[in-house]
Amino acid sequence: MEIWINPACSKCRSALTLLDAEGADYTVRRYLEDVPTEDEIKAVLDRLGLEPWDITRTQEAAAEELGLRDWARDADTRERWIAALAAHPKLIQRPIITADDGTAVVARTDEAVRDALSR
Repeated sequence: MEIWINPACSKCRSALTLLDAEGADYTVRRYLEDVPTEDEIKAVLDRLGLEPWDITRTQEAAAEELGLRDWARDADTRERWIAALAAHPKLIQRPIITADDGTAVVARTDEAVRDALSR
């Protein structure tokens, strides 16, 4: 499994602590440094079963600058959202764990981390 993290994020650090406590085999991707491509974001969205606006941190300064709150949330604007996430990775909700079974979870709670571990 892989976990996308921002080391400054307390939820990410908590997820890593739980993964370590459970003896999980995982790799860390510091997604602010190793920025996901648009194709990688699409793949993770498919694994999550979510849309790009579902994993967008709309409270970030970049979201305000882009005016994301006013963007439509539909098929016609999906690519625009994905491009924004790739250009501004800080907007991506974290942590995201890609599970061994091909799914993924936004692991903001211990329960979500445990769910990823059980897959």
